[in-house]
Amino acid sequence: MSAEATNPASPGPIMPGVHRRRGRPRIDLRRLGRAALLGPTTRGRLPDAIGHVVEAHRAHYQDAELDPLRRAYVLAESSHRGQMRKSGEPYITHPLAVTLILAELGAETTTLTASLLHDTVEDTDVTLDQVRTEFGEEVAYLVDGVTKLEKVDYGAAAEPETFRKMLVATGNDVRVMSIKLADRLHNMRTLGVMRQEKQERIAKVTRDVLIPLAERLGVQALKTELEDLVFAILHPEEYARTHTLMATNAAREDDPLAAIAEEVRGVLREAGLSAEVLIRPRHFVSVHRVSRKRGELRGADFGRLLVLVSEDADCYGVLGELHTCFTPVVSEFKDFIAVPKFNLYQSLHTAVARGDGEVAEVLIRTHQMHKVAEAGVVALGNPYTPSGEEHLDTDGERADPTRPGWLSRLLDWQQSAPDADIFWSTLREDLAQDREITVFRPDGGTIGLPAGASCVDAAYAQYGEDAHACIGARVNGRLATLGTVLSDGDTVQLLMDRMEGAAASEPSRDWLDHARTPAARIAIRRWLTAHPEGPRATEAAPRAPYSGPSARPAAANAVVEQPGATVRLAGCCTPVPPDEITAFAVRGGAVTVHRVACSGVARMKSAGRTEVSVRWADAETAEYRVTLVAESFSRPHLLADLTEAIALEGVAIISATVEPPAQGGVRHTYTLNLPDAAHLPGLMRAMRNVPGVYDVGRAQHAATGAL
Repeated sequence: MSAEATNPASPGPIMPGVHRRRGRPRIDLRRLGRAALLGPTTRGRLPDAIGHVVEAHRAHYQDAELDPLRRAYVLAESSHRGQMRKSGEPYITHPLAVTLILAELGAETTTLTASLLHDTVEDTDVTLDQVRTEFGEEVAYLVDGVTKLEKVDYGAAAEPETFRKMLVATGNDVRVMSIKLADRLHNMRTLGVMRQEKQERIAKVTRDVLIPLAERLGVQALKTELEDLVFAILHPEEYARTHTLMATNAAREDDPLAAIAEEVRGVLREAGLSAEVLIRPRHFVSVHRVSRKRGELRGADFGRLLVLVSEDADCYGVLGELHTCFTPVVSEFKDFIAVPKFNLYQSLHTAVARGDGEVAEVLIRTHQMHKVAEAGVVALGNPYTPSGEEHLDTDGERADPTRPGWLSRLLDWQQSAPDADIFWSTLREDLAQDREITVFRPDGGTIGLPAGASCVDAAYAQYGEDAHACIGARVNGRLATLGTVLSDGDTVQLLMDRMEGAAASEPSRDWLDHARTPAARIAIRRWLTAHPEGPRATEAAPRAPYSGPSARPAAANAVVEQPGATVRLAGCCTPVPPDEITAFAVRGGAVTVHRVACSGVARMKSAGRTEVSVRWADAETAEYRVTLVAESFSRPHLLADLTEAIALEGVAIISATVEPPAQGGVRHTYTLNLPDAAHLPGLMRAMRNVPGVYDVGRAQHAATGAL
């Protein structure tokens, strides 16, 4: 059985209760633990034992159908009758307490019904078919999902497979995890008579996996209490010190946070903004973190102000008034409304200072945002159709429209994890990431990634294992290496190797140093395991000029208005028709022809060179020399492929220089002899189509004095 014994020393509230919106009681899960849930009589059709559940449920759903709850309670109570918890309480108190937690969070009727029954199939003679017949497919699916999570022991050897199953169950329906989290919360409240080592083992699993999962599902009310319970078990001395700090502050006669709250109310009233201003005391772990960060705490550090409004636009109106009438702490401002967090959380965060130096942190959100901030996916109701029909994805699997993007990604990579140990280590690494960023693709699509992710992660998030062929990226329009760390809001264009067959690009072992996401790390490791010989050696870039086939210099098919002058095409820009050109008289009676856009033109003018009128003659049969620069990523056989592409265009290579690779990029400079000027656009296209080449342009060298 999953329930443990009662722990009378569970962390309790120190500060006065937080005021809530009228008609909606505050979610305070701590006071629900050992409520007297059983009663000998019934009130109409509803047993007294579920009166607390009904009251909490009706606060969120006034017209909720209560008959399923009544029938589920009757079945659960009769099935668990005679079973006792280690504390001596009837076992039925456990599913009732779990259901009450979910009801306070705003779970819909189907979830509450499944919660009442969540231990029946595992611990009693009730079968899943009976549950399906009595309560329908949805309830049976949820009960089965929770049951599967309980069938594997939480021993160290079993943990990886346990949580793999947990992820799969959660991914198919987030309500399964909601029930599991509430189940763990009630059990964490009741660990008191367990051996210390067992308490610590359960607390560590809760800390490492369940609390991060609660965070990702946005269920802050569950997460914060679980954090405090784990804190009390694993760090009793620090917990005691924090408890003393909070108790001392609560006993103060003056409350600076309350005074600031009253000032804020006055400011908003004068501005004509309708808003509720509430005080949110910090929980134990939050106070502990703030004390470690700031040292000695001031009165306003023990809580935050919460401003609730009706519309999104009002949030920004409140922000403007606060920043006008108080001194804002600019470094504390965050806009999670425009860019919501990965767990659905939306709010404006800021901090304002009074003249006496007291600083108050302020959260600004709508009532709906606040509901989701407290209860996360639990507050979203039934993710399926009212008729109970299942949504199916393209593979015929159940598809949960409320499933966060991070969970979809976890489901993808857990299927690719080669063994449980890699899955387990990768899962814990991913859960340790507590912030997500959003980057944009050139087509306007988005990619969600953990903070600290690189272009490697973006490639595997967008292309899966096809990302093995990624050869580079542009970030915000500029060339970047695959190891470049991305920031929230970046635009990322991933450059893929289009070459087919054995010569295609391959992932590098170095990519593991830059990969942060499970999808990237698992895919790279799997490829490296399947190819123990490793990627082919990178082709060494020539450092000395390469002399290609000899060819006579192109004739200068340009006509200048200076009889007898020797005409030369400038080597700095190698103009060809139909380039717009100009010419200058230089030493020895020669004239050099430049492209008008050449940087050397300004130099010639500043040197006092005489500008000469020039035009192109008949260009159809003339040969021209041109210098092109190809920018590419380093890969095997690139030089050979570029040379072949140029040769296939019927163009002679006069010389080629390849600079040593720098930051993964290679610069190739080719001086070429074109059979005619019309060949240039096609040649440049052919060079750009070579896999690994991301740009080809005309050379723009600085003009030399020899001209």
